[in-house]
Amino acid sequence: MAGFPAFTDNHVRQQIVEGLLRGGWKVVRSVDAFGEAEDDDVLFDYAAKEGLVFVTCDEKIHAIANARLKAGEAFRMVFWPQAHHARMSDGDFVRALVELSEKPDAFCYAIEYIKPTR
Repeated sequence: MAGFPAFTDNHVRQQIVEGLLRGGWKVVRSVDAFGEAEDDDVLFDYAAKEGLVFVTCDEKIHAIANARLKAGEAFRMVFWPQAHHARMSDGDFVRALVELSEKPDAFCYAIEYIKPTR
């Protein structure tokens, strides 16, 4: 399997999910696992329990992650602010995730951040 096993919420554009799937990644979408309106804490718990990397640009989930990090909980997340969508294409995000998956020191810190490429 390529990449890391990912869990995406409804804030991750479908084109990014499709790019990862085409690359052979395991991707679980929150809408497939829970439907449209599940509580963010439930989504976070599920990703952590299943060993999935929570991939999101949702500021509320990022705040949950920071609180749980302070509480000493184990999880992995990739985050970028929504504003990056104006500066990065879907392909840029897919390439950034692939590059992250190839880093030997990825997830030394629980949250990895995607930075704009342009």
